[in-house]
Amino acid sequence: QVQLVESGGGSVQAGGSLRLSCALYGYVYGSYCMGWFRQVPGKEREGVAAIDSDGTTNYADSVKGRFTISKDNAKNTLYLQMNSLKPEDTAMYYCAARYGYDCYSGSWTYNYWGQGTQVTVSS
Repeated sequence: QVQLVESGGGSVQAGGSLRLSCALYGYVYGSYCMGWFRQVPGKEREGVAAIDSDGTTNYADSVKGRFTISKDNAKNTLYLQMNSLKPEDTAMYYCAARYGYDCYSGSWTYNYWGQGTQVTVSS
């Protein structure tokens, strides 16, 4: 079984940066996806960024050019570098994983989830 544990959230001022980490425990094989999602109370969970086994990445339009998703396979760790943060980026951020490809897909397609880490951006 796969378990995901996020870290790195916190509070920053607008324009600041944060780097989120997601440690994967267990074993994954073949083609798989990892992604970051975010959610605020009363709204649907939305995809932020995703990366597949080949390293192909995709981003939500709202974060493109500001956020970078990457992974370190040797450390079994996923990252989300967030720069030029805006108040509207404030949300609970979740790491997720699933087998397959075409990884920028709805949250319901992902099987494994972290507990979430809060990101708060003040104006």
